Amino acid sequence: MKAVVLAAGEGVRLRPLTFTRPKHLISLGGKPLLEHLLASVRAAGINEALIVVHYMAERFKQYFGDGSEFGMKLEYVFQEGVRGTADAIGVAESYVKDEDFLLVYGDLLVTSDVVELILRSHEKEKPAVTMTVVPVTHPERYGIMKLEGSHVAEIVEKPRLGEAPTNLANAGMYVFSFEIFEKIRQTHPSPRGEWEITDSLSLLMREKRPVIGVQISDKEWLDVGRPWDLFEANKRILSQTEPTINGVIEDGAHLIGSVVVAKGARVRSGAYVEGPVFIDEDSDIGPNCFIRPCTSIGKDVKIGNACEIKNSIVMDHTQIRHLSYVGDSIIGEHCNFGAGTVVANYRLDGKTVKMLIKGEVVDSERTKLGVVLGDDVKTGINTLFMPGVKIGQNSLIGPNVVVHRDVPSNMVLLLQQRVERRKRSD
Repeated sequence: MKAVVLAAGEGVRLRPLTFTRPKHLISLGGKPLLEHLLASVRAAGINEALIVVHYMAERFKQYFGDGSEFGMKLEYVFQEGVRGTADAIGVAESYVKDEDFLLVYGDLLVTSDVVELILRSHEKEKPAVTMTVVPVTHPERYGIMKLEGSHVAEIVEKPRLGEAPTNLANAGMYVFSFEIFEKIRQTHPSPRGEWEITDSLSLLMREKRPVIGVQISDKEWLDVGRPWDLFEANKRILSQTEPTINGVIEDGAHLIGSVVVAKGARVRSGAYVEGPVFIDEDSDIGPNCFIRPCTSIGKDVKIGNACEIKNSIVMDHTQIRHLSYVGDSIIGEHCNFGAGTVVANYRLDGKTVKMLIKGEVVDSERTKLGVVLGDDVKTGINTLFMPGVKIGQNSLIGPNVVVHRDVPSNMVLLLQQRVERRKRSD
């Protein structure tokens, strides 16, 4: 069996990170999210996959190539426009060639056990479609499935609050028979102008073709769609990573728990690293700093004296050298923090932190949430970020500035103003 992976979307909800990379290539624990997904697919016995691309399509080919370095045979197809899941699946018709195939959304983090479960269920039942469903706490955000036994009886797209027939959401993994393509051709655009695969499934169900649902655990599945989802994905990945020391650990450095130090990295004397933590190639940690659990540090990163990094993702070539605190944050590539830069990750009133996503204020439901910085952001000394703010790429934040709202890309934010001093009259 072959796999088809949908990776065409831009990931608008993950801006500013996705201004400079597809969301599927955001690195966690030293590997892009999509590589973790493909590893689960490969471990379940599938080593051929078609990746459907659109946004920054060449970046996928540059990283994965033909897949041989990852133990897979990979091909790519370009979706002309991001026009919905049914349209994206439709472009794979010539690739699968009359065979059943696995379809998976490319922004998922799943275990190989989940992939094996859906493959076994499909082989046993041999329906038109086997799909995964997962219990969720906010059914109004998802396509919701009503099951009768193992069969999908009804699909309700994003029901109104309190009106969902169940809490079982479409988990974005299917095994399709080839007949799905005929139904895709019969599918009409939804009110938002996209061709939805759930509408194609409804056409099959009207003809009494069997569509079965396989329930999976949310402990083995994660939809990575919003910035704070990256923290949970990072935590799960690091918790499964075997401790490995290939870099240099100086005398007086302390590594506690599961810690990975990649080739060329150095942990200097006085550094205290409490795992799970991943430190990628050529990074320089310390002296006299504290790296706390669930932190993923990219390549060629500098974390210096008297800095503390907690539950954060720090991307390649970033420098946090002096007297800084970063908690529950995502820091893009090539950022540079001036001495004393501090991230506030907890509200004074203890309430959950909200973040602006696609123009709407969204409750993260987290009491600890710092900042999201795009690439090439630089701060002056004693910059302070308030919880939940986002800073666009290539922006400069001046000394002593308190940032309490989002800053767009390519901006300079300064505190100092010049005011003419009046002469005192006698």
